[in-house]
Amino acid sequence: MSLRDELAYRSASELAFRIRRRDLSPVEVVDAFIERIEHRNPSLNAFVYVAFDEARQRAREAEQALMRGEELGPLHGVPTAIKDLFDFKPGWPSTFGGIRALRHYVAHTACPFTERIERAGAIILGRTNSPTMGFRGTTDNYLFGPTRNPFDLRFNAGGSSGGAAAAVADGLVPFAEGTDGGGSIRIPAAWCGVYGYKPSAGRLPFVSRPNAFAGISPFRHEGPITRTVEDAALVLTALAGYHPLDPFALEERIDFVAATRRSIRGWRIAYSPNLDIFPVEPEVQETVGQAVRAFEEAGAIVEEVRIGITRPQQELSDLWCRLIMPANHLALEHFREQGFDLLGQHRHDFPPQYLEWLDRTRAMTALDFYRDQCVRTEIYDALQHLFAHYDLLVTPTLSCLPVENANDGNTLGPNVVAGQPVDPLIGWCLTYPINFTGHPAASIPAGLSTGGLPIGMQLVGRRYADADVLAASAVFERLRPWQATYQRCATRPL
Repeated sequence: MSLRDELAYRSASELAFRIRRRDLSPVEVVDAFIERIEHRNPSLNAFVYVAFDEARQRAREAEQALMRGEELGPLHGVPTAIKDLFDFKPGWPSTFGGIRALRHYVAHTACPFTERIERAGAIILGRTNSPTMGFRGTTDNYLFGPTRNPFDLRFNAGGSSGGAAAAVADGLVPFAEGTDGGGSIRIPAAWCGVYGYKPSAGRLPFVSRPNAFAGISPFRHEGPITRTVEDAALVLTALAGYHPLDPFALEERIDFVAATRRSIRGWRIAYSPNLDIFPVEPEVQETVGQAVRAFEEAGAIVEEVRIGITRPQQELSDLWCRLIMPANHLALEHFREQGFDLLGQHRHDFPPQYLEWLDRTRAMTALDFYRDQCVRTEIYDALQHLFAHYDLLVTPTLSCLPVENANDGNTLGPNVVAGQPVDPLIGWCLTYPINFTGHPAASIPAGLSTGGLPIGMQLVGRRYADADVLAASAVFERLRPWQATYQRCATRPL
């Protein structure tokens, strides 16, 4: 077996340990993953930009540091990837989700994920695909096209961190960066059968300029997409901590890896099959309903609950679109100031659904905005009331199975689920209400459909109780391991 295949499904934790022990060198690890990307990415379309020469140079520097006996970061020499959206590395192109007019746009700053993951010793190999401005739960765009699901290439990987989740599931990197403003870590994690972690608001710094407060309406996050819970905890430990440019960054430091060894015996776990209001496909509901029983085996008490959400799901998905659009208007204005008239001569670079929401929100007033915050508060209060009595909330991550890829650069989610109409952008995602509230949440693989496609289960914790979500996730992973499912990806036709 070639080293590219031997290392493909090794965890980040194992790779880092073997590098520190000098069983593996950073150079051979990086070369192996580069070779795998070159071999498999053309059929997957997960990576849309690669910087292999730069990565090899960093690997050589990492090897020299190892041989000199220098102090090493927890991810020294481990390959990873960042997302092609609002995530930057100086000198690298940033197309903001495949906007054709920005194919040569170069960033000159670094996002906190890039800064901290490199400080921890990881080596970034390239950038992964996402939809235009991240404004949907699928990954497709007019510049790069769709990211295909490694479990079945006919289907989409989910979004907006679809390239990241597909790359991790296919063994192209052991972990990758995701961002999440409405489910963009958890949605593709669910469809690609990997573990996606959205931290509490403030746990990982979210730096936005010129508006430092842009990441709170709804809450937006950076977080890890991995194949194991321990890897997510390791990355979270490396990334978390105070940042002076984030007005909501937490100063608290926690060893999240230690949390993965905790028991959940005696916990009270609330199970909602539909967050009160979402239509859910029967196969998804059945799979998650069976998976949640694993927590009873671990000594927890699982009770089906109603949360107290009364607004129709279509009203709430419209609310999410309205809340996130002001930041989009501002971003487009800044591009215009830099000489990119994206809504003039390049308007055709944007899908019609995005343009429709720009038009719908252009005349929003401050009063409109505050009325929407009142509706958002209802969801927050409902969850806070629930968590006064329960330690964890479990739901399906998504209401449906992966959709087939379109051939026009504009793959959408379903517009009907279980006989009920939903917004094809995000209305089938039980994730975005948690971005209204800022609670920590993860999507964990719950099983495969009868057709072999992944189904995700969402775990939501109390505010700032990231350690609880990771502890419960690790217990589930021990009782219902999913690593064998990646054999479907490993043996897929190229």
